[in-house]
Amino acid sequence: MKRSEINEIMKWTVDFAAAHQFPLPPFAFFTVEDWQKLGNEYDELRDNKLGWDITDFGSGDFYREGLTMFTMRSGSCHKPEYFKRYSEKLMVARDGQVTPFHYHYVYIEDIINRGGGDLCVELWNGDKDGRRLDTDVRISTDGRNYFAPAGTVITLRPGESVSLNTYTFHSFWAKEGTGDVLLIEIAQSTPLPNDGCFLKSVSRYTTIEEDAPILWPLSSDVLK
Repeated sequence: MKRSEINEIMKWTVDFAAAHQFPLPPFAFFTVEDWQKLGNEYDELRDNKLGWDITDFGSGDFYREGLTMFTMRSGSCHKPEYFKRYSEKLMVARDGQVTPFHYHYVYIEDIINRGGGDLCVELWNGDKDGRRLDTDVRISTDGRNYFAPAGTVITLRPGESVSLNTYTFHSFWAKEGTGDVLLIEIAQSTPLPNDGCFLKSVSRYTTIEEDAPILWPLSSDVLK
């Protein structure tokens, strides 16, 4: 992706979130120069990778397969000074944009549709070797728990959510024609440096063509 494109996505996301009464925290707008001046009191941002994360999963087509994320809070199982045992992310799925199949080894998560269009979520069980299973999958949505055939697609309208257990493969996308979707992910902290298993090989972090100055750094920029 080009840096200029990432900058525009960030600005659009700020406006989209504000339109849904979801302002981002101050560190969303820290510049490169701001980050260079921050003292140790901001180590939590650096150590726990808080902030912007925009990826096309190596697809080369962000609006077909990609996701915008902003991690607002996250604890650490390794450092007691970061006592939170949970994380919270803002995510935006653009109209028709797909996040590819993946599951998590350790943490469970809730994905909540906070506004905009409808979110489609396809669910499968997975095994510890990263394979998809053709077995009934347990679905938990807003206090309702039931089993459905592998590959069931549920639709979350604004205000609705799904709870995802470990080893549950899920892919989600903004239902085409219903609009962009504002999402919140609430999850537990994990001791693993990489807790995601993708069904097909993807590039989790996007290769960036530096065609413009950085507007606000990605979390991966801050770690360099």
